[in-house]
Amino acid sequence: MEHLTFEYEEGKHSYDAKATIVGVVASGNLEVLIEKNDSGLCSCKVITSEIGFKNIWQAVLNDFFEKYELKNTDILINDSGASPSVVSLRLDQAMEKYKRSAND
Repeated sequence: MEHLTFEYEEGKHSYDAKATIVGVVASGNLEVLIEKNDSGLCSCKVITSEIGFKNIWQAVLNDFFEKYELKNTDILINDSGASPSVVSLRLDQAMEKYKRSAND
């Protein structure tokens, strides 16, 4: 297992939302948990069964944070070998669900 952490300091958007989880940890898939924090940062922790792919994780997460510009957010990803396209899909699903919960 590899544990990776990425932090983003330039976020503009924060949501007063409920913790949100999407996906499942299974072969070739992943689980994403998003929740609010008060740090001013957006922190992403990745726990993955695939070792040696930090640069790919960095690229996928950079695209995600460029799109959503988050702050005050913690994201936890539990990965079981998902492809970058599945990671992007799950992150978008989690973010949409998270934003909806802020309006409830």
